[in-house]
Amino acid sequence: MNITELSKAELAGLCADLEKQYEGLKAHDHKLDMSRGKPSAEQLDLSNDLLTDPFPYISANGTDSRNYGVLEGLPEIREFFGDILGIDPNNIIIGGNASLSLEYDALMRMWVFGSKGATPWSKLPKVKFICPVPGYDRHFTMLEELGIEMINVDLYDDGPDMDKVEELVKYDPSVKGIFCVPLYSNPTGACYSDEKTERLAAMKTAAEDFKIFWDNAYGIHHLYDEGEKLANILDLCEKHGNADRVFYFFSTSKITFAGAGVSLVAASADMIKEIRGHMFCQTIGYDKTNQLRTLNFFKTHGGIEEHMKRHAAILRPKFELVLNRFESEFAGSGILSWSKPKGGYFISVNTLKGCAKETVALCKGVGLTLTGAGAAFPYKKDPDDSNIRIAPSYPDMKELADALDVFCICCRLAAVRKLLEN
Repeated sequence: MNITELSKAELAGLCADLEKQYEGLKAHDHKLDMSRGKPSAEQLDLSNDLLTDPFPYISANGTDSRNYGVLEGLPEIREFFGDILGIDPNNIIIGGNASLSLEYDALMRMWVFGSKGATPWSKLPKVKFICPVPGYDRHFTMLEELGIEMINVDLYDDGPDMDKVEELVKYDPSVKGIFCVPLYSNPTGACYSDEKTERLAAMKTAAEDFKIFWDNAYGIHHLYDEGEKLANILDLCEKHGNADRVFYFFSTSKITFAGAGVSLVAASADMIKEIRGHMFCQTIGYDKTNQLRTLNFFKTHGGIEEHMKRHAAILRPKFELVLNRFESEFAGSGILSWSKPKGGYFISVNTLKGCAKETVALCKGVGLTLTGAGAAFPYKKDPDDSNIRIAPSYPDMKELADALDVFCICCRLAAVRKLLEN
């Protein structure tokens, strides 16, 4: 039934029924949370042997991991990630538990010091960043803190609107960068095509110091065996004479322990040298014992690919529960559309225009916490007030089913109220 085609009398009757259902939800005293893409306790338990397995604290080349030094990270962990991601280990620096920290550091280096002799961004009258939307709220928060102007560009299933991106960067030297989550993008699950990845690497930019912040957070987070593939942005940038253009980020934060993973930044040889020079002033070195512990864990528990299959076995039924429920509740309704990701941690939904904030507020009123409406847009301003990020990973299956009961009623109620209002 397409609700948008109902008469006013029919809508009023439906609204009364939904109001009654909504009041009934209050009796359940729900405390449900789908606000962030946190791994569930069941997922975290997959890595509990990290806490108990013995591991060698002396590295392969004789380095004592308990001591200072080895700023760029132990060679064997750089080789490990280099093999997984197709990156030269010499072009990798290992960080702490969060790639987000490395992204913030990279942004601040450009802001304070500039790169390769270019003017530091903080000394320029205007700095702009391209933000594919819907996108990752933490990226927008970093940019907003520095007063960097954010420019929305539509994100499609195969990547950003590259015609628009190329137009923005070609003549305006104040456009200094773009944030990308290229595989199973947060929140839509979009996967950048080879063609669009190459266009990012090859495009002509007015700013000589234009940077791609390539946040490959979900690069191996496949829900199905036939996972999506991603072109190598580092190789493509080098191929087109723009080797210094990209900062590549990755971490094990949702692979092992969310608060105790291992992260990395990869870049060209010149950029790695520059990053290392600044890091020398910042730290004596990151946690090398955790680097060895993490490496030992994957070697003794079937490898990282098998480990990710165990994650997928937990996550896949949750995603399928949500998608099947949306299909049964909203197919042909005219009031909700949704992404169908094959990996990552999120499902992006679009309500009837003007209904996202009301839907989130209604959910909160009966005990379901969602990410704030508009969070997937710069300045938290969704021009259509329609996008909501759904995070199915943290609740167990019973809690997730309860959360969907709440969401579906609230989404319908918000839509019917809006239609009656109009």
